[in-house]
Parts: sequence; C-alpha cells; structure tokens
Amino acid sequence: MKRIILLVVLFATILSAQAQTPNITIKGRAANADGKVIELYKYSDQLGRAEVLLDKTTISASTGFELKMYAKYTTLVFLQVENYSQSFYVESGRTYEVIIPKFDWSIDEKRNVHLAPEALPVIFENLPKDEVNFRINEFDALVDSFITANRYSFDLKFHPQRRYYDTLCQLVEKRLPDGKNNFFNRYKKFSLAELKYKLHFDSRKGMYNKYIAGQPILYYDENYMSLFFTMFGNSVSGGNRYNSIQRLSRWVNGGNMTTYMDSIGLDPLLRNEQIRELVAIQALKESFYKTRYYKQEKVLAALEWIRLKSKFPEHRELIRNIESLLSQNSKGGEVASFTLPDVDKKMVSLDSFKGKWIYLSFVRVGEPHSLKEIETLAFFKDSIYAKSKNVEFVTICCDREFQKMYHFLRNNKRGSRYNWTWLHFNNNFRLLEKYGVVSYPTFLLINPDGKLQYSITPTPGSGLLVNPPWAEKKESEKKGFFLNMGR
Repeated sequence: MKRIILLVVLFATILSAQAQTPNITIKGRAANADGKVIELYKYSDQLGRAEVLLDKTTISASTGFELKMYAKYTTLVFLQVENYSQSFYVESGRTYEVIIPKFDWSIDEKRNVHLAPEALPVIFENLPKDEVNFRINEFDALVDSFITANRYSFDLKFHPQRRYYDTLCQLVEKRLPDGKNNFFNRYKKFSLAELKYKLHFDSRKGMYNKYIAGQPILYYDENYMSLFFTMFGNSVSGGNRYNSIQRLSRWVNGGNMTTYMDSIGLDPLLRNEQIRELVAIQALKESFYKTRYYKQEKVLAALEWIRLKSKFPEHRELIRNIESLLSQNSKGGEVASFTLPDVDKKMVSLDSFKGKWIYLSFVRVGEPHSLKEIETLAFFKDSIYAKSKNVEFVTICCDREFQKMYHFLRNNKRGSRYNWTWLHFNNNFRLLEKYGVVSYPTFLLINPDGKLQYSITPTPGSGLLVNPPWAEKKESEKKGFFLNMGR
C-alpha cells in the first residue's frame, strides 16, 4: 500500500514539474540597449493587477536576449526595460521573435513618463498573418475608427444612439467573423459587451442573464473578468437600494462579515454563492479607498475573513494578491529593503538604519522642486540631529548618471550643506516602482518598526519638520482650582 502511495505522489510530482516547463519563448535583439535588463511580466489577475515577474535577463549587443515562461491559456504579458513597456498576448507553444529598434532611453528625464507614458517599441518577426495579436489589432483599429467617425453617437455627454452600436457589431461580424481561435472570438464578444454596458444600452440584469447566469466563471480569461468587474464596479461598496453605505460600513468596521455577506445577497443577481463572494471581494477592494466610511485595517480584516472561509481556490489566491497590493505603500505597511551605493560607491543597506526614524526622499538634483526641498532639509538637519539621535535623513538620487550626484555633493560650493546619507538608485527602476515613486521629489517616513508612518508623507516644505512625529512630547503641568484642591 505504501509503495502505491509513493508511486502516486511521484507521478503527481512529475506531472506538476512537466506542467510548469516553459512552453513560450520570446527572443530578440535591441539596437542600443546593451547591458540593460529586460523583464517579462504578467498581471496576477484583472482585479488586483499585481505585476508578476516571469523572467528577466540582460540584453547583449551580440546575442540579444531570450525570455521563457509557461502559460496554459492565452495570456497578456508585457516586456519592460527601465520605465518603458509594451504589452501583447502570448499563446502556449509559440516562439516570438522581436526587435526593439533604436530608442531614446532618456525620455523620462525630459518628461514624466508615468503621466504621459512612452511605449517600448517592439516589432514582431515571422508571425503568421492570422496570429492573435494581429487579429486583435485589426479589431481594435476597426472599432476605434468607427467610434471616431461617429463620436457624437457614442459620447455619453450627448445621447448615445443604439443603432450605431448595432451597426458596429454588424461591421465587426462581417469583416472579422468568428474563427478557430476561441480566445479571439471571446475577445470580440466581451469587448463589445463591455462597450454596450458602458453606453447604457443594456441593464446589469440583462448583461448578467446573457453573459454570467448559469455559466462557469472564466477566471483565466482577462476580457471576461474585465466585463465582470465593469458590471459590478461600485454596485455594492457605495451602497445600493438593498443596503446603504452606512450599514455596509458598520458591518465591515464592526467585523460582522456574516451579516455583510448575507445582506449583499438580497440582490437577486448575487444569490449565487460564488458570484456573491467574488463581488464582495471587488467591493472590499473599492471600500479600502473610501476612507470616509470604511476603516482600512477593518477592510483588510474582512478580506482575510473571506479568504479563510472561501471554498473557491481562485478567490483565496485573488485575495492574497489584493492584500499584497493594498498593504504596499499604505500606512503601517512593510517597506522593501535595498542596498545602494553612496557618493563614495560604498554599498549602504536600508536595514543598517533599523530602529530609527528614516525620512526617505527620492530626488533629482537638477529638478527645481527637488532642489527646493533639499534646501529645506539642509536648514533643519543640524537642529533635528542635535535633538534626536534616532533620526536619519536618507536621500536617493534618481538621476541616471552617478556623476550628477557626485558633482552635486563634491564639486558644488553648497554641497557641504547636504551632509546626510546620500545614495544613488543605481538604475534600479523596479525599486522606484515598489516605493511608488512617480514624480520628484517623493518622501516617505519610516518609523522605528520599519513600517510606513503615513500613506502620503508630507514634504519638508509642508512644515512636517517643525513638529515631527519623532519629537519627544513634553507634558505641560496641568493647573486649575479643582486640580490644586486634590493635592
């Protein structure tokens, strides 16, 4: 009997290993990216949208790059180099040959590419004309051109006309009929359905009966899930005719999740346990940002309650992704550690300041707003260090060239004023993403427990350093007639 059990376990292990063997390869060349790191990502799911690293490598001028991954279903992925990315779909069993043409990598120093993104140029080679990305591009171009040509009939500021939407569907069906690729067939179906719902040409109930009721939830299909979350977005968290937001928030803040789950089921569309639970997860994620009504720590506790109670493995994994997303860069969240070079190229770890208050700043030394806040830090630094031994100013210079930081501190007549810990980000763009740095300057205050003190840390110019949270509070002697009588 034991032998049989061992054989079963061994067989299952072999199948599991084979299932995860890479079945997709992306290889290519880049014109002027020698030595840069290229990474391959996908989204964890359509709700949390946490970025999952699949593979990474360093681009070589002679051999290019090669990335590998495993996917059971057609999956949206994106290539990323520094601040620039390009997304596309990959199908299992394919090898993709790509070229990244000559590119200006310093665009991010001329404008904020987070507010005005610059796509990483990617050219595909040796793909058949009916490949899914080409078909999707053809579909998107057809829809966009039709809507642009009839924009007033699709504009919600006016009165959208249903006949134009119907004409669009007929045009799509004529030029791009369903074929052998089921993913593309679903892409068309759910994309047009989502447009239909956004234009208010059908009710949530009508959409539910057509696309969701009595059918399995397609967790693996990003376009189906996008339609699902569009349909139920803010349908619960902001209150509805079945439950007011005051009642919902009272149950969440009070930890009464059994009543919360039962009550949102009053909606006939949420009678199904699996659908109700998925909508509840979406509603709680939305509630996390509605701080006027919901306490964030209670929302996280509610999500954890569902995760522990859920019978659906997809929901448990979804909640793990959302919890990780919500705790990142939020008050009380753990911060990512790093080790970066200082002005003398000595490697310094954030952990070396553990147990102290760390006022962490991300700056560019040629950026006017950064310079203004650096001067404010210099003005307060000596007095703050004199009053408290458990405070550390740490500034990370995010200029691409290390020499900019070096000359700013060593060859600048005012450089001696900035005598605190300075580090260079060492072209670690992923670190900036982890810390949520999308503009300069950005500040974070880390408390002695290694957690963020604020969700949004005030700048030095806001007056934070006049009465900082690390300052020792001196209780003033209370005086009064009745207090004196009690002595």
